[in-house]
Amino acid sequence: MKLLHFLMLALLTCVVPAAVAAPPATGRAAEISDGVVAVGTLRLQAHRLAKLRVQRGLGLAPATTERDERQAIDAAEAALARLGRLARQAAVQRSLLRCIALWRELRAAAGNPPAAAGTERIAQLAEEIGLQSGRLALQLEGETESPVGRLLDQSSRLNMLSQRLARLYLQALAGDRSAGRLVDLEQTRREFVAGLLELESAPDNSRATREALALARNQWVFFDAALDRLQQQRSDPRAPLNVATTSERIREVLEVVTTQYAEQFAARGRLDASPEPRNGSDGRTGRPSVAK
Repeated sequence: MKLLHFLMLALLTCVVPAAVAAPPATGRAAEISDGVVAVGTLRLQAHRLAKLRVQRGLGLAPATTERDERQAIDAAEAALARLGRLARQAAVQRSLLRCIALWRELRAAAGNPPAAAGTERIAQLAEEIGLQSGRLALQLEGETESPVGRLLDQSSRLNMLSQRLARLYLQALAGDRSAGRLVDLEQTRREFVAGLLELESAPDNSRATREALALARNQWVFFDAALDRLQQQRSDPRAPLNVATTSERIREVLEVVTTQYAEQFAARGRLDASPEPRNGSDGRTGRPSVAK
C-alpha cells in the first residue's frame, strides 16, 4: 500500500506543475463536487485534444488550433492537480492512477507531428480516459444521494460528447466514412440529444442554468444541421470550420452549466450538514415557527 501511495504521488508530481494549487476544501460536499468537476474536465479535454488533432491535420485555423491545444493541456493538468487530494482514498486509487498514466501517454502523443496513426492513437487514448474517468466520477457520485450530483456528472459528460462528435464528424469529412465511424457518429449524436434533453427537463435547474442550457440548444441547432449535410454530395466548404467553432461554443456554455450545478451541489451539502432546528424554529430564519 505504501508503494502504491508513493507511485501515485510520483505520477502526480510528473504530470502536474508545482505552481498549480488545489483550492481549499470547504466540506465533504464541496470536495466531492470539485472532484467530479475535475474528473469531467480531464475527460472533456482529452476528447477535445483528439478533436483538435484532426483539426490540425485538416489545416483548420492553425493559430487558433495551436492555442486551444495548449489551453486543453493546461486545463487537464490543472484538473489532475485538483484530483491529487483524492490520492489517499483507496476506493478511487486504481481509477485515478490509470487516468494519470493514460493522460501522460496522450500528452506525449499530442506533442508529435500530425499523422494518421498518431491521430487514431490519440483518439483511442481519449476514449480510454473517458471510460476510466467515468468510473471515477461514479465512485465519487456514489457518496451522495443528491440528484444534483447526477446532473453535475451528466453536464460534463455531455460536454465530452460534443467534442467526440466534432472529432468523428471531422474524421468523416476528411474521408474516413467507414461503417464503424458512421455508427459511432450517429450513436454519439443520439446520446448528446438524449443528454441535453435530460438536463433541460431536470426539476433542480435554476433560472441561470435553464438560460445557459437554452444557449447550448441554440448552438446545437447549427451543429446538428452540419451533421445532416454530411451525407450530401456537395457539402458546404465552410462546414468543417463551422463545426470546430460551434463545438467550442457548446463547450464554453456547458462549462458554465457544470459550474452552476457544482455550486448547487456544494450548497445543498452545506444545508444537509447544518444542525437540526432547535426550540421549534422553522429551519429557515431560526425564529420560532408559528402554527398555521
